[in-house]
Amino acid sequence: MTTPIWALALAYWSHMLATVLWIGGLVVLALLVLPAAHKALESEAYSQLLAGIQQRLDPLGWFCIALLLASGMFQMSASPHYSGFLAIESLWAWAILAKHLLFGIMVIASGVETWGVLPALRREALRSARGGETSGLDKRQRQSVRLMQVNLILATVVLLLTAIARSA
Repeated sequence: MTTPIWALALAYWSHMLATVLWIGGLVVLALLVLPAAHKALESEAYSQLLAGIQQRLDPLGWFCIALLLASGMFQMSASPHYSGFLAIESLWAWAILAKHLLFGIMVIASGVETWGVLPALRREALRSARGGETSGLDKRQRQSVRLMQVNLILATVVLLLTAIARSA
């Protein structure tokens, strides 16, 4: 059975939209907002800003991840290059496999950020606001930025792998 063109177009559009939103958010934060905020704000205010941005960005990011997963699987199943699960017999299949592995690492990094680093950052910010130790705050800020940078690098490689798959 042939996939309807409208369904495939909808899958491509939603996949590209989710990619732009997720990676665009990473780019804006990692390259523009956070470096400027780090220079302009005190550590406590920077942590509050980081936590506030992440609190708003996380639901969007997780929605984008779900949309990428669903639309990507649909696209892959409709592709004439797809020969079955782990049937790695072409450049397209290698690129898609590598892309999915990196995407999985990105999801894990996002999970560590959402459910590990950010709650710890909020706790450290509260501790610091009450006059406690601030070294944990700086450490959590660096972890958060590092995870974001890693995801940005991985996202760039995922886009390269997408280009390779499309050209195969």
